[in-house]
Amino acid sequence: MSSAPTSPRYEFTIHTYGCKVNTYDTGLLQKRLESQGHVSVEMRKIAPALDAFGLGSRIPRVHILNTCAVTGEATREAAKQVRRLKAKDPFSTVVVTGCGAQVDGETFDTLAGADLIVANSHKGMLERLLDEHFKGELKEKVFRSNIFRKDDLEAGGGIESGHTRSFLKIQDGCNSFCTYCVIPFARGKSRSIPAGELILRIRELRTQGAGEIVLTGVHIGDYEEKRGSSKTLLLHDLVAEVLEKTDVPRIRLSSLEPVELTPELLKLYSQTDRLCPHFHMSIQSANTRVLGAMKRKYTAQDVEWSLNAIRENVPGSFVGMDVIVGFPGETEEEFADTYQRLEQTPWTRIHVFPYSERPGTKAANFENSVPREERAFRSQRLRELSLARFEAEAQAQVGTRKRALILKAPGKGAEGLSRDYWPVKLEDGAGAWAGQEVDVEVTGYEGSSANRTEGVLRGRLWKV
Repeated sequence: MSSAPTSPRYEFTIHTYGCKVNTYDTGLLQKRLESQGHVSVEMRKIAPALDAFGLGSRIPRVHILNTCAVTGEATREAAKQVRRLKAKDPFSTVVVTGCGAQVDGETFDTLAGADLIVANSHKGMLERLLDEHFKGELKEKVFRSNIFRKDDLEAGGGIESGHTRSFLKIQDGCNSFCTYCVIPFARGKSRSIPAGELILRIRELRTQGAGEIVLTGVHIGDYEEKRGSSKTLLLHDLVAEVLEKTDVPRIRLSSLEPVELTPELLKLYSQTDRLCPHFHMSIQSANTRVLGAMKRKYTAQDVEWSLNAIRENVPGSFVGMDVIVGFPGETEEEFADTYQRLEQTPWTRIHVFPYSERPGTKAANFENSVPREERAFRSQRLRELSLARFEAEAQAQVGTRKRALILKAPGKGAEGLSRDYWPVKLEDGAGAWAGQEVDVEVTGYEGSSANRTEGVLRGRLWKV
């Protein structure tokens, strides 16, 4: 452990909201704070070892909320959590960071219970700001500046203590400025981490026990690395280099848009089983006029083509997708067009988002707003379609054999994640194989419950 920090050691908990990029950022924050001698909740569980450092049982407590801003509901939930944490632990320090801290200052800056607001523009300074806070040197509460002036990507994160999968950020920011989306204002311009740095980080994560690497970013289809004056490395080039220069057995990609599913990328999937047969498609609508109003750069026909191309080139893949319903001006006929098109194409699950107005976006000023009750109705219809498809696809897995990574988790029994993204609830004793990939036989399917919004496959170890 590094030399002691200038401020007192403190115990910290990071509460992560939203996307896989936030999960990556959380891993980086945890790594940086622990390197300065501060204590994550995971470390605190080994109290006898910590007592050797003279920490005892009473040290300051810090809650860090790494917030999401995709929807207004995400911001409201984070604000509620701030109030809950302060009520439960009034002497703790509560820090709000992430995308919500960057774009929703009107919610967080004066929020009772929030001691520090550290926006994405200042996230790389969070540990120093906390040190100054505990030394009584801070004269401000809010730290925020123009995100479009931020050039660094804060490389080096990607794994949280006790996890067997690692989210590796390859790119951050977005240049698309879709009319409904606030994320460019929260993350800044698109910028990419060089492939050489990513490959070194993957090798490091492998030595730390990561059995799967998820290549993630705000818009990974924008990945671009200039090499000299004549060559530009694109996403499929990066994936090819990762396959060639690392030995990670499972590589997974996060969200892609239909036109980013290139022939070169599909060819890589067909050539190796190290690329997990799992796609998350950011389609948002399957009606061409609505896509144009959203400023998406593809058509309903592109959506259809991408879903069919996955089935033809990578059969058996798990295909999830994001769909927004109730976008301003979306008529009943246009929603029906999206519904019918999706009903007739191959996929596994839909993440349904009722349209949420976000201040600062163009769509927030569009006319012909769809009433909220109608948004809720359309959302329910699409969720019912998704559940029916998901359960049918789940039942079709019974009797199959899969390679599953046993996830590290306390308690009785274990859960694995198959290469094709199916969660598999395993029999007692399987937890002994945590962190390893094993063969499992799928024996059944359990529907949703109070603890799960979706069902899970049941299975048993086949062989090790």
